[in-house]
Amino acid sequence: METGKLEIYNKATRTVASTMGILVGLAGIEHGIFEILQGNVPPSDIMFAAIGPAQRFWEYGEETALTIIPNLFITGILAVIFGILVTLWASLYIDKKFGAGFLMLLSIILFLVGGGFAPIIMATIASLTATRIDKPLKFWRVVLPRFLRRFLGEIWLWVLIIFVVIFVFSVVVAIFGWPLILFFDAETTMSYLNILANIMLGFMLFAPITGFAHDIQAQVDRETTHHG
Repeated sequence: METGKLEIYNKATRTVASTMGILVGLAGIEHGIFEILQGNVPPSDIMFAAIGPAQRFWEYGEETALTIIPNLFITGILAVIFGILVTLWASLYIDKKFGAGFLMLLSIILFLVGGGFAPIIMATIASLTATRIDKPLKFWRVVLPRFLRRFLGEIWLWVLIIFVVIFVFSVVVAIFGWPLILFFDAETTMSYLNILANIMLGFMLFAPITGFAHDIQAQVDRETTHHG
């Protein structure tokens, strides 16, 4: 008996996509709060510093964002609203019909109202990952050899946890400079932050693959049990 589409529910894939989507929403809320604090003023340009000079905790703590709204206070309110919507959608509805597409739509709107640049990259990866929640992952069965698939499947949760920790740590450093600024000057701190960003991107791309590997192995085990 062949596994039908409705019988497939890739839990690890869903967890990875949902976690990334939640982080996108929370990052948008954080950007929005700082934009609100800048007050009822126009942005310097379509691309602007989400954290204004009066709100900065260190020299490079500005977080570049984009907005199509000619008012930072309204931009911030919209960023908070759509950040909340993205967070809720990623938490509750990402596995529903059109869940991935609607997450991407909300994330694009969030990006256009000051939600930041880094989150839109993660939103894209999260949305693409979410399209695989109810799929048999045939492509990845071919791409990932059995021995590698089993290994990756066993470490998927740790990879996701490490990604989240690096993300949170990077955000804290980007906003406050802390704790790196306690040990290095601003330029060196920024250099290490860029290195962290590249490492985070690597884990961002790696986490869905490990999730796929885990779910493929779970599918194989179910198929073996069924046929046995």
